Amino acid sequence: MRMTARCCAALLALCLPLFAAGAVPPVGERHGVAHTPSAAVRDADHRDNVRYTVWYPAQPDAQETALTIGPPGAPLFEVGTAAADAAIAKGRWPVLLISHGNGGSARMMGWFGTAMARAGYVVIAVDHPGNDGVDPMTEAASILMWNRVDDLAAALAAVQADPVLAAEIDATRLGIAGYSAGGFTALVAAGARPDVKRLLAFCRAYPADGVCAPQAENPALTLARRMAAADTPELAPWVAKAGEDRAIPGVDAVFLIAPAMVQAFAPEELEKVTPPVSIIVGAADTVASPATNSDVAASALPKATLTTLPAVGHYDFLSSCTALGQTRVGALCQVAADKQATHGAAITEATALFDAALSATR
Repeated sequence: MRMTARCCAALLALCLPLFAAGAVPPVGERHGVAHTPSAAVRDADHRDNVRYTVWYPAQPDAQETALTIGPPGAPLFEVGTAAADAAIAKGRWPVLLISHGNGGSARMMGWFGTAMARAGYVVIAVDHPGNDGVDPMTEAASILMWNRVDDLAAALAAVQADPVLAAEIDATRLGIAGYSAGGFTALVAAGARPDVKRLLAFCRAYPADGVCAPQAENPALTLARRMAAADTPELAPWVAKAGEDRAIPGVDAVFLIAPAMVQAFAPEELEKVTPPVSIIVGAADTVASPATNSDVAASALPKATLTTLPAVGHYDFLSSCTALGQTRVGALCQVAADKQATHGAAITEATALFDAALSATR
């Protein structure tokens, strides 16, 4: 059954009080490094490393501190709070994987990850090599987007082998969430295979589309430059493998936040994504236009719901900007809607999806 929902302004006003009522458990934060061969192709220094962050329900005595992004003492983004290396609470917690957008990071998605940890999930987020906001951006990483799934799979395996966390997680209950390019990643991880020629054909026909135009995170990387790099001896063999099946086994639910590059999927590929999918997007998104991304996905996915938030743009789903960030970061901090309400709407939708799909009694 396919359903479409439109979120009205009233929903935005109601979202945050849902999280304000009652005490919430502390969240722990742990970091690690996984390894995968494709990371070495995408990373500027050809390392096979994949950094990952884990947020999880912590023991009641855990002491949280503020999570920020930016120089010490002069943060640009406020992420939330967590307790570094706190002991994990006893339980069999379901697992969520998170993929960030182009030029983002695991921590940039911390507003979402820490909230889901408070809701009872072990959340694993990665820094995608060569396509994150911490390391130099590379042409290879901007092209080999399907290999981002390798990062999630490697991080999941590393956490399952972590003696501190492994005993308290239940990876048989597995969900995945992705923002922007991370939405594309999530669909690939859920079983859809991308078609590079299909995406290129779309961009040739609609070069001004937000997905095809140079991104604010790396404006020099034009479509022509990416196409030329894709034909080089170094990358051509990897591009030839774009259509391979990269599904992560056992994904039970998918949450897409302003997904991008949906044009890369033929309708029959999206139809292969059989878990329930919840999509949230802003009506004012000009980077990943709903008309060519979220709406298309909602129409083709077998079990999809779509929520469109009025006045919300693409970067409303980033962490909240500080006053300094407002002056220094520019477009990434310029939003018309209430960002806290936008975040609250996404958390509400995701919690409902994952609670239903990953319940221990399902």
